[in-house]
Amino acid sequence: MEQDDPGEALAELRGRRLGARELLQAAAGSGLAAYAVWALLLQPGFRRVPLRLQVLAAHRCGLRPAVGYELNPWLVGLARLHAWRAGCAGSVCYRREDLWKVDLRDCRNVSVFLAPSVLAQLEDKLQAELPEGARVVSGRFPLPTWQPVAVMGEGVDRVWAYDFPRGGLAGQASPGPSCASAPGPSSSQAG
Repeated sequence: MEQDDPGEALAELRGRRLGARELLQAAAGSGLAAYAVWALLLQPGFRRVPLRLQVLAAHRCGLRPAVGYELNPWLVGLARLHAWRAGCAGSVCYRREDLWKVDLRDCRNVSVFLAPSVLAQLEDKLQAELPEGARVVSGRFPLPTWQPVAVMGEGVDRVWAYDFPRGGLAGQASPGPSCASAPGPSSSQAG
């Protein structure tokens, strides 16, 4: 058979039975492709999230409603599974929405788990939308210009708490008790 004719080559492949070696190669190739997709796209979002930054923790602190925002549908599903396993699936809500498009004006407690590259923009959004006296908790990375009222944990479990001042600019915070939480690697609101 001459390999220049793709129709003939395809017909020969269709008529041929795959042996164990070919099946093993196809399975290994498919598995490798699936792992590559997982490692590049999904796995970074499944890295360990500090316990203090879960919407479930906000719910346990009495913050109602506890709402989490996440764009990755896999992480939304995982968060809902955790809420179901914790027995509070009916009391917390996870929404597949963009935090930048969500109105935070009614939120008194906000926690975020975002990359450092967007935290300066987040400060502007929070300052424009949060009511006076709101609490913000940032996981893993501090807000660039605000002064925290509390810092807890070490390494990847470190969180920074900020109180949005009553009648002043952010960064001139006054301490006050509260707890805040987030669903996962992106961001959340507990209002």
